Amino acid sequence: MSARFAEQQYGRWEARMRTSDRDPKYHPVLILWPNNNTSPNCAEIDYAEGTSDTSKIKFFLHYACSGSNFQTQRAQTIDTTQWHNYAVQWTPSGITGYIDGVPWFTDTDPAHQPTAGMHQTIQLDWFPDGTATKPSQMQVDWVRVYA
Repeated sequence: MSARFAEQQYGRWEARMRTSDRDPKYHPVLILWPNNNTSPNCAEIDYAEGTSDTSKIKFFLHYACSGSNFQTQRAQTIDTTQWHNYAVQWTPSGITGYIDGVPWFTDTDPAHQPTAGMHQTIQLDWFPDGTATKPSQMQVDWVRVYA
């Protein structure tokens, strides 16, 4: 699901999310994605991305299209099956991620800043491997965007 509102450079995006005890092939993710699906530096801000481990959430800041250094990241131990508020704030001086109002990710390197406006995307990514998939849910209570 992609929202085509609040296509902007800089701001704050927030969402309240929880997931079920899910199949490992499903990865819930709250993303800022480049407007018009293009960015010269392949920018992408995954400010809450789950994996097969429901006890962790990750933050990924993609800032290059290739090479060994193309992103910064951080993982946080948290029960993703419980409701949590996730947020990202993007200013000219850097990008900060929050869980329940507490900062947990910061990148202030100017070379890592997106060079295009972004918009909110909400996804429950599926990585099939040919085996049966058990029912899985990603629930979003609300989304807020501030300019």
